[in-house]
Amino acid sequence: MKTYSYSVKDFFRFYENMLLIRRFEEKCAQLYRKGAIGGFCHLYIGQEAIAAGMKEVTSLDKDSIITTYRDHAHMLMCEIDPKVIMAELAGKVTGCSKGKGGSMHMFSRQRRFYGGHGIVGSPASIGTGIAFSHRYKNDGGVCFCYFGDGAVNQGQVYEAFNMASMWKLPVVYVIENNLYAMGTSVKRSHANQDLYKRGEPFNIPGKTVDGMKIQEVMEAGREACLYARNGKGPIILEMQTYRYMGHSMSDPATYRTKEEVEHVKTTRDPIEHIKSVIAKKQGLKESEIKDIEAKVNDVVEKAADFAVNSPIPQEAELYKDVLI
Repeated sequence: MKTYSYSVKDFFRFYENMLLIRRFEEKCAQLYRKGAIGGFCHLYIGQEAIAAGMKEVTSLDKDSIITTYRDHAHMLMCEIDPKVIMAELAGKVTGCSKGKGGSMHMFSRQRRFYGGHGIVGSPASIGTGIAFSHRYKNDGGVCFCYFGDGAVNQGQVYEAFNMASMWKLPVVYVIENNLYAMGTSVKRSHANQDLYKRGEPFNIPGKTVDGMKIQEVMEAGREACLYARNGKGPIILEMQTYRYMGHSMSDPATYRTKEEVEHVKTTRDPIEHIKSVIAKKQGLKESEIKDIEAKVNDVVEKAADFAVNSPIPQEAELYKDVLI
């Protein structure tokens, strides 16, 4: 694999994007506990390097993205206004889905973000269809299709793999392996724990990637994107990552120890990793870090204020945009 070089300016951008995701998700947790956000809410804390890294290799003007219910971070990296994302979380009419999708079912056709899906494994099927659309239109686009380790055991995923391989569709399947499908560990639920190999029966190549290091995410993502965009067909990236929170806000995560979580936080945290890279390149300038933190905090606070103070949908909205 070719190794790419990045400037200090690049790493500051990576840091800002990952910090935005984390602070946004932390604010979501606060609002959820206050009752400002209802329903299910799945946070991305700990996995920031994947969404931020893949953003760097995605062409936002022509590529498409689809993911699971853990979707806020991917929307942010599609450069969708944090205000409308937070408003959607709060079920407000100013949200990206007019308050009718909530945390799990966000959508932005304008930014080619196709969900936010609550059915485990469904992004693989729908994402493969989107990839078919790219090929049919010959528009040069690639579909980046995200799903978790739990979804890998779903039957529809393999039906999608088969069709994508037969038709050489431009799709990058990104498995966000955070080790726990709800409360069940990969070790307990997968006969073959090398998830990147799941496409081998369909002649789909795969690669395992340290999803806690943004440089490795970007390099693997760039190679996979070129593979798919150049007409070679689908490819799988297994991003090995870790979520610090429970599966959702209602999950106490008693299936793992506090010591396990703290060990990952202290040894593999993706944001601390970037800070260490910046320090090695130029010496860590606290003033620049604090400026970025202040900027991100301001964006998140304004998003929260906008969401809390926005109006709820009127009853008539129940009957709009509904296909029967």
